[in-house]
Amino acid sequence: MKIGIIFAMEEEINETLKYADVINEYEMFGIKFYEVLIDSKNCILGLCGVGKVNASRCTQIMIDNMNVDFIINVGVAGGLSNNLKVLDIVVGEKLVQHDFDITAFDHEKGFIPNCGVYLNSDDYLLNITKNILIENINIHEGVIASGDIFCTDKHMSEKIHNKFNALCVDMEGASIAQTSFLAGVPFIVIRSISDIPNNQNVMTYDKFLERSSNIVSLFLKEMIDKL
Repeated sequence: MKIGIIFAMEEEINETLKYADVINEYEMFGIKFYEVLIDSKNCILGLCGVGKVNASRCTQIMIDNMNVDFIINVGVAGGLSNNLKVLDIVVGEKLVQHDFDITAFDHEKGFIPNCGVYLNSDDYLLNITKNILIENINIHEGVIASGDIFCTDKHMSEKIHNKFNALCVDMEGASIAQTSFLAGVPFIVIRSISDIPNNQNVMTYDKFLERSSNIVSLFLKEMIDKL
């Protein structure tokens, strides 16, 4: 078994590297990869960079060149639901691209040909997450929305939440889901909440980025242990 794990930012991947045994590191098409052991399991860590295209590139490179059995995407996200607070974990049952819009052709907002509106995370991986507990951290399941914008506007956040019933918003998860789905590779997306979109969310994001990355990394470690 080989597990592919994708991170957008160095702050996120560094928390996982703290407990991983690094065997090799290299670059491929400008993306940095690490071959590691986590709990004696073979994993490939990829540092994709921010945004949907970067995330899709990293996913396809992993699938084409590294023979991964699963794709797990972990990182931080902005919370959209009043039920969330900073540092909570969101397990993405469904993923949607909130900025994909071909409504001019009578399709629903977010609809992608050959994919639909929502893409479902793998049932086996979802079931594993149901048995994970982290002390003093709330764990939620639901929709994660992705788009190529760092969402700071409260009005936009409310629109995304109301349209897609999304719990949180990021810039990579749904594109990783789409690439994995089209390639037939099981996937799951997991986020820790680093900020709640409002006038101060950039400040909140900077303050909680490292801590949120640490928490989602702990969740990942528990998940890999159960695979």
